[in-house]
Amino acid sequence: MSNGTGDPLIVAEGLCKYYGPFTAIEKVSFEVAAGSITAFLGPNGAGKTTTLRCLTGFLAPSAGKALIAGHDMAVDRLAGSKMMGYLGEAGPLYPDMTPSGYMKFVGKIRNLSGGDLTAAMQRVLEGCQLTEVWNKPIRKLSRGFRQRVGLAQAMLHDPQVLILDEPTSGLDPNQIFVVRDLIKGFAQKHKTVLLSTHILQEVEAMADHVLLISEGRLQFNGTPQELDAGQGLEARFRELTKGVAA
Repeated sequence: MSNGTGDPLIVAEGLCKYYGPFTAIEKVSFEVAAGSITAFLGPNGAGKTTTLRCLTGFLAPSAGKALIAGHDMAVDRLAGSKMMGYLGEAGPLYPDMTPSGYMKFVGKIRNLSGGDLTAAMQRVLEGCQLTEVWNKPIRKLSRGFRQRVGLAQAMLHDPQVLILDEPTSGLDPNQIFVVRDLIKGFAQKHKTVLLSTHILQEVEAMADHVLLISEGRLQFNGTPQELDAGQGLEARFRELTKGVAA
């Protein structure tokens, strides 16, 4: 795995999001370098999904700036989106489509056609191990296969940046292993992965960098080893989140 020493492909500068008197996130700033798998760790309700939605341009921040591969997502979202693949917590799947039909649909949205689309579909078909379900309705697929279809659509246009919201949530151990392997393989191509999670095992299994958020504020930015600090990840997680249940 790359050590993530390249120029930052994801930048958050003082991101804030307010809903009336409620503060969802407050002054969140960080950078994610090329080749890095960065875990965005925190309890449920800590502000992970809000931050990711601001980064991807799906949500306008109340203050601050989000940059994807140098593109300000508030003013240059289309250019930034071309560089990015995104899988939300509830993957954007159409249950009556097959994975094959869905990839054609997504490919056209991404301005892929002809041989380029065929090659891209073949790449994710093989990479996401979808052969046995390629022509089955998505509604009939297991959660693990549906998650792989979601990853396939995010990777279809071969983006530089992959942003994933709880990508292994609800999967069984075998399914988790497959999804983790896909994510690590993507990062090994000197590309960037930012994934949100509240599961400490994800940090140990995949991440070379960790961001920890609690109650809307960034509490830690460093390596898994620095987070552990000789105390164990679970103890440090509870310390930094003040024991907020995950």
